[in-house]
Amino acid sequence: MNPPSEHPAIILAIEDNPADIYLLRHALDQHGEEYEMEVIDDGEEAINFVNRQRKLHEAKPCVIVLDLHLPKHDGKAVLEAIRQEPLLAHIQVVALTSVAAPADEDQVRELGVSIYTAKPTHLDDWIMLAGRILEICREDRSPVLV
Repeated sequence: MNPPSEHPAIILAIEDNPADIYLLRHALDQHGEEYEMEVIDDGEEAINFVNRQRKLHEAKPCVIVLDLHLPKHDGKAVLEAIRQEPLLAHIQVVALTSVAAPADEDQVRELGVSIYTAKPTHLDDWIMLAGRILEICREDRSPVLV
């Protein structure tokens, strides 16, 4: 395990279901680590966010939690936009789906998701997923030793 960073993890959640956002926040809180979470609730706004990145000099998220079934543009279109934006292309993506399908998994894995999983149905599973998300952030924020 890497030492904790003095900066909180910045998580971008692209999710349209308020209950899932609530569960994700609750699960993250169980780990006792500082984090900030920005929420975007539809695919069109997510693509707009991606397109604005060249103009903005904001802190980038250490991980993007992406629902694959979003209104306006699906998660695969959002993931393609993320991978085409140089300032975001390196960020690890956790793809969540309410209906796991092998074809979807193959497509998003080709686009480089770190984790592809069905949305948890039990709180313990949300907490485990939150732990994996925070681990990605710890790795992203750990100092590079040369």
